[in-house]
This record gives sequence, C-alpha cells and structure tokens, in this order.
Amino acid sequence: MEQVTDRNDVATGWWPRSPWHPRVVTRARQPYVGVRRLVTMDTVGEVARRLPELVGWVEDRGMRLAGPPFLRYHSLDAVAEMEVEAGVPLASAELTSRATGDMRAGTVPGGRYAVAVHLGPPADLPEATRRMLEWADAEGHVWDMTESGGTQRWGSRTESYLTDPREEPDPRRHRTELAFRLADRQ
Repeated sequence: MEQVTDRNDVATGWWPRSPWHPRVVTRARQPYVGVRRLVTMDTVGEVARRLPELVGWVEDRGMRLAGPPFLRYHSLDAVAEMEVEAGVPLASAELTSRATGDMRAGTVPGGRYAVAVHLGPPADLPEATRRMLEWADAEGHVWDMTESGGTQRWGSRTESYLTDPREEPDPRRHRTELAFRLADRQ
C-alpha cells in the first residue's frame, strides 16, 4: 500500500491522456477549521462559497494552509438535507483553537482512503464520484459509511480543490481530488 505524506501528492488520477485510476493510500489525521451547514443538493453551493472566506481567515492570521481547501460530506441524502462542511487544513491542531464566529475546529480522520483526481468543471464531479464508487465496488472495497433511511453518514468523504480559480479561471482545467475513507476492517 502506498504511503502518502503530502496531501498535494496527486500525480495519478483522471487526466485527459490517462485512464481513470483511483488508488488506495494511507493518510494521517488532518486538523482543520471549517463551517458546517445543513444543505440540499440544490443549495450545497452556499457552504462552498465560504471557502474563500476561510482561506482569507487563515492568511490574515499569518498562517499557511497545510493543503487545499475542501468540502467534507458528513451526510448525504439525494432528497433531504445533507451535512456538508467547507474546510481548510492547518499544519497544527493548536491553530484550530483560533477559530472564530461560526467556524469550528475539526479533524479529518487518518486511515486508508480511495483517492482519485478529476480534471474538469465541478458540474462533472457527480460522474467522477459515480466512477469512484463503481471502482471500489469492483475492487471489493468497503467504505467507512453507514446508511439509514436513505441517508449516508460518512467517516470521511472529501472533495479537495487543487486548482486556485484565481490563478486558473477555466473550470475545464480545474483539478479536484476525491478522497473517500475506507472501512477499517474489510
């Protein structure tokens, strides 16, 4: 199994000239600050729009991000509310104590993750997610997820935004890392 120590080590994935190729990696815990909201599929953009504010909050305090900003899906439901969090990773859990307002400290759990990189606009992420789920099923992987009454509760499921839209305005060139935690026992 590959050991990944740098969240930005995303050399393989879905690229124009290479096949879809998720991989399994082991990650350490990652402290972050974030803003969590209950949203629907139609309003998930409300929490995503908080990412620039979170990045600015970190930069205004002279801190550096420990990786790209992300959305963390705590729960998913196609027809009801979902619990989604916009977050920015920090180098130290001590820094999370500086969270203010509706920001909260959190930790993305360590463990084994299925990881792939999507190249393209956010509108194509549902297709990338479908492919990730199908790949895991075909490979016999089990997610760190429980389902009840149509709602999925994930141990950790993130979309990390590797491309800064201020530097690359063309969404067709945006890279998004999908990282879904695998169950501890398989």
